[in-house]
Amino acid sequence: MSGATADEPRRALVVLAPGPLTTVQDLGRRRHSHLGVGRSGAADRGALRLANRLLANPEGAACLEVTLGGLKVRAAGDLLVALTGAPCPATVTDARGRVRGVGHASVERLPDGATLRLGVPPRGLRTYLAVRGGIDVPEVLGSRATDLLSGLGPARPAAGSVLPVGPAPAAFPAADLAPVPGPESGVLMLDVIPGPRHDWFTPGALAALCAEPYEVTPHSDRVGMRLRGPHLERARDGELPSEGMVLGALQVPPSGQPTLFLADHPVTGGYPVIAVVRDHHVDRAAQARPGQHVRFRLADGHRFH
Repeated sequence: MSGATADEPRRALVVLAPGPLTTVQDLGRRRHSHLGVGRSGAADRGALRLANRLLANPEGAACLEVTLGGLKVRAAGDLLVALTGAPCPATVTDARGRVRGVGHASVERLPDGATLRLGVPPRGLRTYLAVRGGIDVPEVLGSRATDLLSGLGPARPAAGSVLPVGPAPAAFPAADLAPVPGPESGVLMLDVIPGPRHDWFTPGALAALCAEPYEVTPHSDRVGMRLRGPHLERARDGELPSEGMVLGALQVPPSGQPTLFLADHPVTGGYPVIAVVRDHHVDRAAQARPGQHVRFRLADGHRFH
């Protein structure tokens, strides 16, 4: 089918298949934690910013966050798009059925009626699809991000969803390619600092956290990365009253197996936080796949107690 129908906006992405998990994301909601509303937003913030910079969008314009590929969309109107994050095989089929490959971290034309299909990335977890003008769905509390924990924001795109595209910005893209490294496929090294409750653990627990790799389990999601590895032993019994949680917190339930909080993490929690991943490595963590291993390294200036 070529072009927009009477029911479709003049410029839009029409979802033909959403893949395993596709959500609309921007840089999230700010200054609402006191209301119990988390920031949410892109799990890999750097990838979203890069996609928008390539298209001369504002850096926080809404994009599609695509987990493990599988997305298929059709252009209503001529569009410019960019893919960043986890590199995946991508093809464009135009209205005449001609197929071409699509580059990664580059500016690509998606003509009216053309279909873009994303395959499964060989490494990394989350791919970002930006369109010049941004995904123009309604804001909720100042953001277009979908928070899967609270249910705030636009619904997850499904087959048949029409995602309007906003007006193109005045500036034009200044580069057509960003030669940036992709997500790592081996053991992922993440810098941490001691958490606010590391004293709830035995003296060797923080060293144990950093001594051996942890496996990313299939139960991980946008809320948290659930890990399997060395047991982190408590020195104190009981649980805390709920207290504030931050992005990157490593919370440890009674199982002794840590959970790394990601974009849709709760704003409060009652399990002690042994360490916090440094902000500059949270985006890296968001690209870790189930079965991949991560290691934690105490950041410079901190020491084991």
